[in-house]
Amino acid sequence: MTVTGWMDAGRRFAGRRAVRRTTSSLLVALVALAGAWLGLAVGAHVSTAVGPAEIGMSLQPSWRGQTVLDIRPLGTLRFESHQGPLQLHLSLDGIRADVAQRLLESPRWAETLPDLIEADLQSGLRELLLRAAIWAVAGAFLAGLVVFRGWRKALWTGATSIATLVVVGALAVMTFNPASISEPRYTGLLTGVPSLIGSAESIVSRFSEYRAQLAKLVTNVSQLYHAGATLPVYSPDPNTLRVLHVSDIHLNPLAWNTIRSLMEQFQINVIIDTGDIADHGTRAENKFVEEIGKLKVPYVYVRGNHDSTDTERAIARQKNAVVLDGAAKTVAGLRIYGLGDPRFTPDKSVEVDSDAAALERLGRSHAARLVPPSVPTRKPSPAGSPSPAASKASGTEAAAAKLPVDVVAVHDPTIGRAFDGSVPLVLAGHVHERSTEMLAAGSRLMIEGSTGGAGLRGLEHDEPTPIQASVLYFDRKTHRLQAWDDVTLGGLGEQWVQIQRHVESDPGRTILPEPSSTPTPSGEKTTATATPVRR
Repeated sequence: MTVTGWMDAGRRFAGRRAVRRTTSSLLVALVALAGAWLGLAVGAHVSTAVGPAEIGMSLQPSWRGQTVLDIRPLGTLRFESHQGPLQLHLSLDGIRADVAQRLLESPRWAETLPDLIEADLQSGLRELLLRAAIWAVAGAFLAGLVVFRGWRKALWTGATSIATLVVVGALAVMTFNPASISEPRYTGLLTGVPSLIGSAESIVSRFSEYRAQLAKLVTNVSQLYHAGATLPVYSPDPNTLRVLHVSDIHLNPLAWNTIRSLMEQFQINVIIDTGDIADHGTRAENKFVEEIGKLKVPYVYVRGNHDSTDTERAIARQKNAVVLDGAAKTVAGLRIYGLGDPRFTPDKSVEVDSDAAALERLGRSHAARLVPPSVPTRKPSPAGSPSPAASKASGTEAAAAKLPVDVVAVHDPTIGRAFDGSVPLVLAGHVHERSTEMLAAGSRLMIEGSTGGAGLRGLEHDEPTPIQASVLYFDRKTHRLQAWDDVTLGGLGEQWVQIQRHVESDPGRTILPEPSSTPTPSGEKTTATATPVRR
C-alpha cells in the first residue's frame, strides 16, 4: 500500500472514530435527560406549611415553565412566573385552622403574614430543590447503569444531569417574573378570584408590592377553600368603573346567561356591544333583543354587518339601550363614541363594499370629528365677533361632535384602527377571535371574540367556538383603562371556564396623533405631526 493509501485509511478511521464519539455523547445526554426526567417525576415533591395553609410542592417536567396552584375542587391558578422546561406545581392540601384564626384575629396580620409566607416558601423551596437535584442525579445515574451496563458511562450520565440542572435553574432565575402574581389565569370556581384581588388601582402593582399581593392572594384563596363552594361577595370600589365588552352574539341565547352571570359577579356598570347581535337582521329576530331591557344597566350598542337598521331600531326601543351611530354620549361618566358598520352582508341583492381602504377612510372621517379630552371646546364669541373656529363650523351640530371621547366602539377593527391617536381605547369585534394591540399613536385596540360562540356557525369547525367577553376596569376620575379580565367559556357542549387578568402598564400614557400625509402642489407628500397630547 502506498503512503497516500495509508493516509486515506487513517483519515477514514479517524472519521469513523469521531462519529462514534459524537453518537456516544448524544446517547449519554439523552439517557441522562430521560433518567433525570423520570427522577423528578418520581421524587421531586415535598409538603410544607405556608402561612395558614398546607402546601404540596413539586417540580414537574413541562414544555412550558410556569407556576400552577391547584386548589381542588375549586380550580387552578396559573402564573407565568419563569421560563424553562420545569413547572412548579403547588397544591393546597389543607388549612391549618388554628393558624388561620390567629392571623385573622390579629390586628397586625397584614404586617406579619408576608414575612411568614416568604420564610415558609423559602424553606419549602430549598427542601424541594435539594430533593429534586438528588432524585434527578440518581435517576440519570441509574438510567445510565441500566442502558450502558457500566460504571463509567453511568457516572457521565449523572454528571450530565447535574450540568443540565444548573442551566435550567439559571434560566428560571434569570427569567423570574414577580409581577406575574397580578396576572394569573383562573379555571373552575376560582373564576371568582379576580374580584377578590382588589380594585383596578390595586391590581396595577409594582415589584415592591409583590409580597403584599402574594399575602392577599393566599389569604383570599384560604378563605375560599375553607368556605367550600360559596364564593365571597365582591365589594365594588368607588373609583372603579366596570364595563362588560361583548360582541358577535349571533342569536345565541346562551350569551344572555353569560352576560347576566358576569353582571352579578363583577358588578358591571355598563355593557358595550360592538355589533352582530343578529344573524340575518330580519324582523323575526327582533324578539331576541328584548332581553336587553331586562339587564337593568345601560347597554351601549353599535350596528354590525349582520344587523339591519330594523335590528338597530328594535334595540333602540329597549328602555336601557343606547344606540350610537356616528354620535357620542356620556354613559355612567364615560364618554363613548359609536359608529355602526356601513355594510349589511345578509342582503345578497346589494353589493357590499368591504374594501379595507374604504373602511379606513370612513374611520378617519369620523376620527377627525373627535378632539383630545384635554383640549377644551371653544366658548361662543361675543355677538358680532365670531371666532375663527365658528366661521369654519356649520352650526352647533358640528361643534357638538367635537367633544372629548374616552372610548370608541365600532364593529370592524379595520375601521377602529383609523381612530389611532384620537382616543385612548377602541373596542371592536367582527373577526370572532379575541386580541389586543397597542397602535402606533398610542391608542389600544381591543377586539372581542364571539360572546355567542359565533352562533350556529360556531359548529362548523372541528372544535366549538368559545364564548368570550371581557370586563374592563376604568378609573372614574381619569376615565382611563386600568386593567381587564378576559373571560372564556367552552363552546357548545363543553363545560369549562377561564379568566385571565391583564394589567394596563401605562394607563396615563400620552396619545400622539398619527402624522398626516398631505399632497404638495408638486404632487409630493409632506408629513405634518400634531403636538403630543396627554389624555
